[in-house]
Amino acid sequence: MNKAYILMGLFFGVFLSGCATPQSDSVAINKNTVSSEGALQAYTTLGLQYLQTGDSVNAKSAVQKALDINPTYAPAFNALGLVFQVEGEIALAEQYYKKAIAQEPDSAMFHNNYGAFLFSEKRYQEACVELAKATEDPFYNSRSQTFENLGRCYQEIGRNDVAIHAFERSLKTGGARPLALVELSDIYLSTGNILKAEEYFSQFTEMVNSKRVNHSSKSLWVGIRLARENHKVSLATTYTLLLKNMYPESDEYMQYKESAR
Repeated sequence: MNKAYILMGLFFGVFLSGCATPQSDSVAINKNTVSSEGALQAYTTLGLQYLQTGDSVNAKSAVQKALDINPTYAPAFNALGLVFQVEGEIALAEQYYKKAIAQEPDSAMFHNNYGAFLFSEKRYQEACVELAKATEDPFYNSRSQTFENLGRCYQEIGRNDVAIHAFERSLKTGGARPLALVELSDIYLSTGNILKAEEYFSQFTEMVNSKRVNHSSKSLWVGIRLARENHKVSLATTYTLLLKNMYPESDEYMQYKESAR
């Protein structure tokens, strides 16, 4: 599972889930507005809908209309942060994420999104701080995913101890989450705790067998290593063939080939 996975979960899960096809400004506002607050929300949502279709020009135009109504509207700053990040305008993206947080410093979503931005820029120490702040809100509806992302962030700075805690919190707050299960299995496998690695990996394979999720290159590589530890040659071979056929260009397949030499 590469770093794009965390960003997709953070950004599109938070911003764009449930967005419909963009409508004209007048239609969107007529359907959603009974007050200036309604207009602010409608224009910001419309901008994110445009962004989902790849139209960053109209996305910025719609969000700017929200700021014309209220120049300090934090969700609009937050949305512009995403727009500029997608456009590769890194300095502007950070500027608007910070503006959003300055207006609403207790917003878990804003800390979450800024943390994802920092992660994408490989500023992992700062990213972990922002993601940790996002997990502090017990009512944040993306809290379990943010714990998961925080775990990935801690892994990047070599803090597997707190990464384990973050992944376990993800499971406790959000149920069976495949990425967290695989990462926990991987961490315990790498530290020699085979029993714990098997415990988490078996939960993941149950999800695969019930067709709730599919194997990733990371999960297959973990499966190969676990099968080797348990001298299950046939199972290791099965996972190896899946990895070779499904993810021949993955880092995990490269690692497998190195290990097989």
